Amino acid sequence: MIVLFTDFGWRGPYVGQMKAVLAEAAPEQPVIDLLHDAPVFDPLLAAHLLAAHVDCFPAGSVFCAVVDPGVGSEREALVVRADSRYFVGPDNGLFDVLAARAAEAAYFRIHWRPEHLSNSFHGRDLFAPVAARLARGEAPEALALPLWRHFESSMGADLAKIIYIDEFGNAMTGLRARTLSCSDRVRVAGQRLAYARTFAEVSPGQPFWYPNSVGLVEIAVNRGSAADLLGLALGDALSRA
Repeated sequence: MIVLFTDFGWRGPYVGQMKAVLAEAAPEQPVIDLLHDAPVFDPLLAAHLLAAHVDCFPAGSVFCAVVDPGVGSEREALVVRADSRYFVGPDNGLFDVLAARAAEAAYFRIHWRPEHLSNSFHGRDLFAPVAARLARGEAPEALALPLWRHFESSMGADLAKIIYIDEFGNAMTGLRARTLSCSDRVRVAGQRLAYARTFAEVSPGQPFWYPNSVGLVEIAVNRGSAADLLGLALGDALSRA
């Protein structure tokens, strides 16, 4: 299984071009579109979003993840192996959160290069072909050199900021819900919000926080948009209140 996670957006040719490469190079592998509206140009926010969704996919999955504002620069290209899953993409912090939280993790610097490598689309020309070869069963050592990394405990720490806003205006944060209790309130955009287990537990139009389906603290409004009501944006901070 190959899982795509990008900030490319759902419009335009970019996702289709990557999937065409994958279809040719690994036609037997299903390709799952996890996200193509990851935080644009923001590997830090995207790193926490990606880490929250990793456990939704089985061992052996290969993630092709591209949030890459430094494409074409001197930044390295990586394969990361973390708890029996592979991650292919830029060396800009995108994989550091999930690797720091993994029981086992190893980094590899990609040395393989295609015949044609554009300056601006490594997702298509480099990362997708490498992901396809890993999904076919090739070892990362055939494509990349081991890269030693020292992990600080802070690399896997939660991020008390909004990392994603969905189509309903729900605001996902980088805080894992297990760090809070049902009696805790959170403060965001000058508002103190109480916990609710489900949307239906509060009145229509009322904001609250709840543990979402991937275990993160999420800010929501019953039958409304938390982003609109509270004026929320990516990167906004929150705290216990």
